[in-house]
Amino acid sequence: MKIALHTCCGPCLLYPLEALRTKGHEVTGFFYNPNIHPYAEYAQRKYAVEGLTGPLSCECVYPDYDPQEFFRAVSMQEAAPARCARCWSLRLQKTAQYAKAGGYDAFTTTLLVSPYQDQAVLKETGERAARDTGIPFYYEDFRPGFRKAHDEAKARGVYCQKYCGCLYSETERLEVKEKGKRQKEKGER
Repeated sequence: MKIALHTCCGPCLLYPLEALRTKGHEVTGFFYNPNIHPYAEYAQRKYAVEGLTGPLSCECVYPDYDPQEFFRAVSMQEAAPARCARCWSLRLQKTAQYAKAGGYDAFTTTLLVSPYQDQAVLKETGERAARDTGIPFYYEDFRPGFRKAHDEAKARGVYCQKYCGCLYSETERLEVKEKGKRQKEKGER
């Protein structure tokens, strides 16, 4: 089967690509991530994917970066989990449209490797995009390969990010970090 693989980042590409190829599928990456902010972070993640696709002999397509698409999609729904569902919908719809236009048999996403993402919502979102476009969504729980893939990414020197990519998740991560720092300081006094 010819599958378009929505690719969120380098580390998360490794296991799904391996798993799909082991089953005999022909895979093309689709790095569509307007959620990633700021641009320097986007460029770093894109560079990491580009650095893997050559050695892995994996073609990957890189649509233009347009963060306004993300901000329009999540407008007035900036809090998680609603924001995440809208973000996933945006990215999977675009991947499904690409797959349909390119004559693929199905599409899927590397987001399914992350233990930090809601598998049920991702599956439902992919199935909705499939219904909207008429191209099947290939669902597989890739989470068993998460740790292996991230260990391999680190061994290869591939950039491993600390947040999902969006401005909101980065802010939330920094707020938690700052709160922990303040609590530690209080405990040391």
